[in-house]
This record gives sequence, structure tokens and C-alpha cells, in this order.
Amino acid sequence: METQGGLFDGPAPSRRPHRGGVRVGTSSWSAAGWVGPFYPLGTRSKAFLAHYAREFTAVEVDSTYYRVPGLATVEGWRERTPPDFRMCAKFPREVVHCGEGRHPDPREVLEGAMAQRAAERFLTVLSALGDRRGPALLQFPWFSREAFPALEAFLPRLDTFLGRVRGGGRIAVEVRNQEWLRPALLDVLRAHDVGLALADLPRMEHPDSAPADLDLQTSDFLYVRLIGDRWETERLTSTFDAVVVDRSERIGRWADWLAPASARATETLAFANNHFAGHGPASARALGAALQGRGVEVLRP
Repeated sequence: METQGGLFDGPAPSRRPHRGGVRVGTSSWSAAGWVGPFYPLGTRSKAFLAHYAREFTAVEVDSTYYRVPGLATVEGWRERTPPDFRMCAKFPREVVHCGEGRHPDPREVLEGAMAQRAAERFLTVLSALGDRRGPALLQFPWFSREAFPALEAFLPRLDTFLGRVRGGGRIAVEVRNQEWLRPALLDVLRAHDVGLALADLPRMEHPDSAPADLDLQTSDFLYVRLIGDRWETERLTSTFDAVVVDRSERIGRWADWLAPASARATETLAFANNHFAGHGPASARALGAALQGRGVEVLRP
């Protein structure tokens, strides 16, 4: 495995003890349509995060995918959240995609100069979160065979990148090529103590259908993303202020899988996107209730 040189030389940071249990939250916290259904009427956007942190113990930061935030912004996130809160930020698009429009640029993903600079800026500024900092997410797009003919063409690049950013905090990796979920990928993640992010997407199979001998837990934490079918949901809503797709069966299926899986982890983070059912907070609450109904501890502020 690649270990030479890098953005953050030295040993990986020691693991701080976790409370265990499952942290349930949403992908982002700033949807305007949440004012009324989730945030009290009249709530200003600057007060969203503090209010959010009174109900949920973790959030996924979507905005960092589009731009690396300034130090003052990250310090503000820390100031508006309690010490036991976790913020899981996405690596910038310049790191995982690098292309124009929907088409990634395979020449630049992870190893181009732009990707290297963006990763360094991102991880450096993220350190301002201190004890609020959760795993950072490498959310890769679906790669066509023209981009990467097979996992074997992508894996050395991922291995090298993860070696470079060792010491930069916990990381989760999401791939959207179902056929890539094989021992070769999981072995690389495990070697770097990096988590596999499991996503509910039309292209991806539910983890309960994985072969019994394929262990999807590659680090001490679990990371789950209820994303859903973006195009189906957007045909039904543009405000994301209410549930428009019944995902109760899907939520129950995730709760069934997470109940035993989370018992093996020191920390489990599960995030619901607005596109999953139409309203992220409602989906997060439903997942939390389903987990509690199966005897799982869901962490509260």
C-alpha cells in the first residue's frame, strides 16, 4: 500500500472514545422549505444549525462538495454546535470528480494538481472543527468504462491518495459502481482504516443482499446515506417540506440491517437526504424510530 509522502505525514490521529450507538441526521441543514415543517416560522438561516443540533447529533455537510469553506465559516459551525455533535463534510468536487457537467475527468480524479490542492485546503480548514469533526466523505460519482475500465484501474489511485492523507482525520469512501464492491476495494480501505460509506441509490444493492463472506465494515465506524432516487423525488416536489414518496419499507430494511451491524461499531452515522422521500428530517426521524423499535440506542443531544 502507498505510504510515501503526502499532505499529512505522520501517524494517523488516535481514535477518541465514542459514545457508541447510532447518530441519525440529515444531508445538509439549510433547505428553505424546512422553515415551518422543521424550523420554527421566522427562523433566520444563521440560526438553522443551532436549532438543528437540538434534535440531531450529526449532520452531513453538502456545501463543501461545491467549495472549500473559509476558516471563519468552519469555526462558526463549531461555535453553534455542542461538543458531542459530529459534522461529516464532503470532499470537494475538485477531488472526486474534476470534470465539467456530469462527466468526471478520470485524468484528474484524486491525483491531479487541482485535486491535491483542494484536498489539502479542505482537510486543513476542517481541522478547525476540533471534537465536532466526523468522518470526511469521498463521494465518488458513477464511473463509466471510458473513465475507468474496471476497479483495477481506479484502485491504485485511491490507495495512493489515502496514503497521502493519512493523519488527516477519519475518512469514508462511497463508490457508485456496484461491481466495485469486492474484496480488493475493501482490503484497501481496511489497510488505511477508512470506512465504506453505504448509499441507498437506484444503482446500488442493499447491503443485506451482499454475500455472507463479504464484510462491508472496513473501519471502527459505519456510515450510511439514505439518498434515494433524485429524479423520482424531484418530479414530485421542489420544496422538500414534506414526505412525497413512501419509503417506510426501505427504512425498515435499513433498520433491520443496522441493528446487528451497529453493535460491531464504535460509532454509526446515518444521514437522510431530502431526495430519499421528500423531507430529510422526517426520514431521519423515521429511521431513528425504527432503530429504537429494534432495541438500538439512537443518540440524542
